[in-house]
Amino acid sequence: MKKTTLVSCFLIVSLITNAAIKIDRLEPAFWWTGMQNKELQIMVYGPNIAQCEVSVEYPGITLDRCIKLESPNYVFLYLSLSDNLKPGHFDIHFRQGKQKIKYRYELKARNINPESRKGFNASDVLYLIMPDRFADGDPKTNVIPTMRFPAPIDRNDPNARHGGDLQGIEQHLDYIQNLGVTAIWLNPVLENDMPGGSYHGYATTDYYKVDPRFGTNEYYKHLIEKCHQRGMKVVMDMIFNHCGSEHIWFIDRPSHDWFNFPDGYVQTSYRLTPHFDPYVSQYDKAITEKGWFVQSMPDLNQHNPHLMKYLTQNSIWWIEYANIDGIRMDTHPYVFFDSMSQWCADVMKEYPNFNIVGECWYNTEAGSAYWQKNSILDPSRNSNLKSVMDFPLQGLVRDAFMQQTDSWNGLNKIYDRIAMDFMYPDPMSVLIFLDNHDTDRFLLNEPKNLGFFKQAIAFLLTTRGIPQIYYGTEILMHGTKQKSDGLIRLDFPGGFPGDKVNDFLSSNRTPMQNEAFDFIKKILQWRKGKEVISKGKMIHYMPTNGLYVYQREYNDKKIIIIMNGNDTTKTISMTRYAEILKGIKSAPDIISGEIITLSSEMTFAPRALYILEIN
Repeated sequence: MKKTTLVSCFLIVSLITNAAIKIDRLEPAFWWTGMQNKELQIMVYGPNIAQCEVSVEYPGITLDRCIKLESPNYVFLYLSLSDNLKPGHFDIHFRQGKQKIKYRYELKARNINPESRKGFNASDVLYLIMPDRFADGDPKTNVIPTMRFPAPIDRNDPNARHGGDLQGIEQHLDYIQNLGVTAIWLNPVLENDMPGGSYHGYATTDYYKVDPRFGTNEYYKHLIEKCHQRGMKVVMDMIFNHCGSEHIWFIDRPSHDWFNFPDGYVQTSYRLTPHFDPYVSQYDKAITEKGWFVQSMPDLNQHNPHLMKYLTQNSIWWIEYANIDGIRMDTHPYVFFDSMSQWCADVMKEYPNFNIVGECWYNTEAGSAYWQKNSILDPSRNSNLKSVMDFPLQGLVRDAFMQQTDSWNGLNKIYDRIAMDFMYPDPMSVLIFLDNHDTDRFLLNEPKNLGFFKQAIAFLLTTRGIPQIYYGTEILMHGTKQKSDGLIRLDFPGGFPGDKVNDFLSSNRTPMQNEAFDFIKKILQWRKGKEVISKGKMIHYMPTNGLYVYQREYNDKKIIIIMNGNDTTKTISMTRYAEILKGIKSAPDIISGEIITLSSEMTFAPRALYILEIN
């Protein structure tokens, strides 16, 4: 027997009895059967929609609640979905006086077993792309006249939109795959209909819509399918701390408490230590968690249960719809700890083998490790966040590889940072990187030689953790954000109409660029499927003689990495490395392809680098 549930959401006002019912937004537009969480929230937005009576008629569905908030233009429907619910369509009926409409809602069948969705891990290398700055595949979408703020393209302005899009990325998948990375992390692709264009994507104005200047939802899904066909994963950038000030939520607030500091702009302190400071004042903690990132990005209040339900469903919707392989959560610690903990738990309950990495920007390992799942630093609560970003390592990596290595400087800085891994519950799930879209490029200027650069790349791809490479690193893109963030987010040469140089082609690159590209490609291609890298334990030696030596070992396979951290030749007694070199007379170097003889005393050229593979 079909069950009909009728819930009166608001007292109908006689003066508007004959007004036409209009629905401007209904989100999510569709859902799936067979989810672990049986409660579905549907946000409906339209003029005075909260004054409607709502009913649903479908076997296995009960409309439990209609939640009206302060704005009469929203209603949040909460439906219970039974375990044996079948895919299909059902009608949501809206009645207001003599006016009535119905919305045909679809419940889809899940096409992938949720446990088979494998997130990114230490076997992967992520390639970070800012879509607006990589390649313009369809210039016709550079300006969308129907948008509220159809920002023009101005490639001479580092802070304006430049026209890159999803089609441009697809057109260069051969290049990306040939490089050897196994996953692509795209900076946000969702709509940013903001004054000035918000080229970077971090001011969301629609959580269910790809920005039309990048493409469509369908094209985003298509791009991910193309990546999967090539054996590459795709990580989606999400932002729950804030939205753009042109989001409908801010223009017409569902409730007074939808945003933090709703009565006026209060900027965050950008200080994240209040989360674990044992002496913290409530004032400082509130400024961290509730302060706005910038004035154009109002801070969302995840303690509002209807908002948090919306955001959680949105994450799951994109995983199910677009088949993304992971999430990178922007400004993770700027949100309430308990809200993000529950969000991680809810996503992982649906997809137990998925992965989420949080942007936890701390200068110390203690700060980063505090946020990783099962942290030993605060056993009283759990973040449920599997991966965190290794900003402490990134913050010193340039100096470490460019300096001369003595007892305290150079590669000793790397050694000391890695030695802090005892604080991480899972060092192999830490995301490591030399730079990204928010930091200075690893190369501040065009290098004169590649010695320190190659060592940094080799370290990134052979140490513990999940490596990430920022687009253009392989062709020696460089820059500093001292004057503008846009200067570390420059266009990839050759990705845009009219470019005089096309660095996607080896024939157009300089000899040094090709040397860098070929070096990175060689290690990336070799690294694929190497469990000794993705799972192996690590032993490393303090660089007391300018030499940094470490070993990765797994199932009787070994990789030994040797770096001379100086610009001078070093002759070194190798007896202190007997623990890992015992019985090994020689080994192939995967970089040069030569067989390296291992003796009791060895001479290493300036910035010498070996990756020795021992089976």
